[in-house]
Amino acid sequence: MNELLQDKTDKLRMILADMGGCVIGFSGGVDSTLLFAVAAEVLGNGALAVTATSQTYPERELNEARELAERIGGQHLVIVSEELDITEFRDNPRNRCYYCKKELFSKLRAIAEAEGLWNVLDGTNIDDACDHRPGRIAAEELQVRSPLEEAGFTKQDIRDLSHKMGLPTWDKPAFACLSSRFPYGTSITPLRVSQVGAAEESLRALGFRTLRVRYHGSVARIELGEEEFERATGILRDEVVRLVKATGFTYVSLDLQGYRTGAMNEEVL
Repeated sequence: MNELLQDKTDKLRMILADMGGCVIGFSGGVDSTLLFAVAAEVLGNGALAVTATSQTYPERELNEARELAERIGGQHLVIVSEELDITEFRDNPRNRCYYCKKELFSKLRAIAEAEGLWNVLDGTNIDDACDHRPGRIAAEELQVRSPLEEAGFTKQDIRDLSHKMGLPTWDKPAFACLSSRFPYGTSITPLRVSQVGAAEESLRALGFRTLRVRYHGSVARIELGEEEFERATGILRDEVVRLVKATGFTYVSLDLQGYRTGAMNEEVL
């Protein structure tokens, strides 16, 4: 480990140790997995990971979160999140994530107080400041801390330390809840979420790893990692079209820009 990353790691451990106990919003993604792994080392049973499952969170991701928590060996709790019951969230305004995070962090805050752990944490890192993240307002309102950000971790730092610690998420593609597949102003309904989720799972079954299926009414706009373009436009093209159409889309398109974080925010930033 290089000296700079070691310094950041030492600072992260110190921040967590000073807390004495915490509840971590744990999705099973790269960031929250590292945070939970380090917190479990530092705090033992004083670190509780909480995974919120909902219609916008695929079952595959929930299963992975459970497996990761078991591997890490820390305390893990699964709760139900009901963001689709929130009118403001379903209407999908530009600050949609605020309503989701407020609902989630409120539940985590209640759990923290009930368990006597007090501190609520998320996996935000310093690179996240570059994106449109209205959920950060909810985090500030509910006094959620971001130790990775406080310790100066970049996304690459998180992957590097995860690799060193032997965490299987070190090279896991980024994932965001399925609500991020819809343009702002397009209503998010259980049926549409299910449609997008089914299309993505079909593509994963073909071996694609870095992908998003963006919803544009009858059009599915597929974002892939650039290294996966050739397979999608070559030998697997007909199968990609068939599987995505089978989920209810009329047209199937490939975004030539490829996958990029927060593509639906490009009209906002």
